[in-house]
Amino acid sequence: MNTWRQLLLLIALILGVPTSGLALELTEGIPLHGFLDARGGMRTGNDPGQRSTSLLETRLQLALEHYAERSTLQLRGDFVYDNVAEERTPDLEEGVGAFDLREANLTFSPIDIADVKLGRQILTWGTGDLLFINDLFPKDWQSFFTGRDEEYLKAPSDALLVSLFPGFANFDLVYTPRFDSDRFLTGERLSFYGAGSEPIGYDKPDDWFEDHEISLRISRNLRGYELAAYAYRGYWKRPQGFDPASDRYIFPRLNVFGASLRGGFKGGIVNLESGYYDSRNDSDGSDPWTPNSEMRLLVGYERELLQELTGSLQFYLEQLQDYSAYRQSLAAGQPIRDEHRQVWTLRLTKQLLSQTLTLSLFSYWSPTDEDYYLRPQLRYKLSDAWLLTCGGNLFDGDRSETFFGQLEDNSNIYAGVRYSF
Repeated sequence: MNTWRQLLLLIALILGVPTSGLALELTEGIPLHGFLDARGGMRTGNDPGQRSTSLLETRLQLALEHYAERSTLQLRGDFVYDNVAEERTPDLEEGVGAFDLREANLTFSPIDIADVKLGRQILTWGTGDLLFINDLFPKDWQSFFTGRDEEYLKAPSDALLVSLFPGFANFDLVYTPRFDSDRFLTGERLSFYGAGSEPIGYDKPDDWFEDHEISLRISRNLRGYELAAYAYRGYWKRPQGFDPASDRYIFPRLNVFGASLRGGFKGGIVNLESGYYDSRNDSDGSDPWTPNSEMRLLVGYERELLQELTGSLQFYLEQLQDYSAYRQSLAAGQPIRDEHRQVWTLRLTKQLLSQTLTLSLFSYWSPTDEDYYLRPQLRYKLSDAWLLTCGGNLFDGDRSETFFGQLEDNSNIYAGVRYSF
């Protein structure tokens, strides 16, 4: 089948158009690949506002890539039956409904030292392991907390990526013409502190080419270490502000400036990252409805501990700026944030049975918030095509308003099976 018929078939599948004779040519070697994934999960406790089933879905992913001399076309989408979700109509921004378009982009090289990628794409940078400072690209926290595969933490962006490689450094510029928020908790599927019986109401910046985002990374290697500087101009990725006049949550404006280092050290890999979060709508910290500016810091180290056993440790710090003004602006009864929030993470990964069985644990623990989040997982590869997975998302904390403590009622266990083709 020629390339254009392959592309036409995939687009027809995505749009749900009858493919008739085209579908019969699947056996002729069309380079479609993907997987069929079925998984389910249950809450470990009782949440009166939610179903006991936290996850029950079947997902078919189809992907097609076409390579030309100086360009690549990529399409990837998921057809989803989600028994837990109330909404069946596809919403490509929120990632709900019967179809989720993961990627649809064209990559080309106009000159030898430049690459351009245009369209829907998964973007990531920074050095953290499941901790993000300068990676301001959208995340899907609904997927992360319910037991979908870890790849679904990264939500897609509709963006233009321009990469330049002049030799002395690498430059990556991302322009997102309309703000892409995180796929955050709304109270519909997962409960959290302050959520009522109905999903929260929020107003999202939504105008093309006005409510845009700009991200920049400049990086280079120096004596075996990767150094990078970052800048971002856009909005807080979750609705962390509030408008008392409309009684709705909002996304305040945000600038971020940061740097990172990553490289070998003492038989392992060390990473350092920092970022200054400039809350543009609250420059002096006196607005109780807008988040203060923050300084964020991350230090991590990873190495092999024993044969087939690797471990990594990270320390993460958030320092709230203008803390005195923040305390004075709070109304009576409002929860008070610590000036310094600390989080430690530990990842342990053990491979067994000729690397077909992987046991892992990723844990977050905050001594300042007095809460934690555990992600145990077992993955068994039956063959090149079949993969079995089971794991959990376990939350606990001493206070109901802290980041992980508020999610205590969402603790769950899950299991899944995937067939890849």
